[in-house]
Amino acid sequence: MVSTTPPFWGAPTSYLNFCEEDYVITRYVAEFINTLSSFTYILYGLYGLHHLHKRHQSGPRSIPYFGLIGVGICSAGYHMTLKYHTQMSDELSMHLLTTPLLYRILTFQSTPQYTKLIGIILSILFIIVMVVHMVMDEFLLHAVSFGSAVLLITIRTLKIIPTEITDERARGTVKRVALFGVASFVFGYFVWLIDEFACRVLVSMRGVVGLPVGFLLELHGWWHVFTAIGGYIAVAIIDLITSGEVARDSVEGLAWPLPVVGRVLGDGVVDGEEGKRK
Repeated sequence: MVSTTPPFWGAPTSYLNFCEEDYVITRYVAEFINTLSSFTYILYGLYGLHHLHKRHQSGPRSIPYFGLIGVGICSAGYHMTLKYHTQMSDELSMHLLTTPLLYRILTFQSTPQYTKLIGIILSILFIIVMVVHMVMDEFLLHAVSFGSAVLLITIRTLKIIPTEITDERARGTVKRVALFGVASFVFGYFVWLIDEFACRVLVSMRGVVGLPVGFLLELHGWWHVFTAIGGYIAVAIIDLITSGEVARDSVEGLAWPLPVVGRVLGDGVVDGEEGKRK
């Protein structure tokens, strides 16, 4: 079903259009579920800022959380309008999130000279990627650089956890939550691929089940949800490690579902270890 009412934002000008049918729910929002699900990033970012405020912390530590909020705002704007300039802002925001995270994790416990060098390199790379991407409409460079940044953040974080967290139980909990974040991001990418390559099937299935059940088959929206969880975990874990504030109950103060993940997976590991001892 496609709305016959003229869309408020006019014809799409972005060169990507996802599987969700345009302007079905309202003439003011091109992709309703993709827009709504983008607010997941904003909610996690706001929670992170609130958590820092409760501990009287702000400054540079808040930058990645603002980056997460920026991703949500730009993503929502893109899916709401499907315009070229909002697509560019959406893709730019992804690098505005990963670049500060890369800087923080790569310069952790480094010398001032090395910190300055990393800052210069990341700034140059950021400018090159975005200028080439926006001027030449070169999507591959954007995708590869973003994927490489995520991979580097993941590898570096998982490497630092064993060396920086001395408490065995806290170390195990943080590592399990970090791996859950990796799994969330990978699963989000998996459903993104399904949404891309099985669109006709998904549209047919949504037509059969109808609304609101059909909303559950808007898989690009689930990509937003799961990558928001993965992104928040990356920001929160890196903040805990680099601030030196990791404790046994650190995960309990993070947003849902991380406290549940920490308890459930942690209990399973503890029970398994106790079973081996018996």
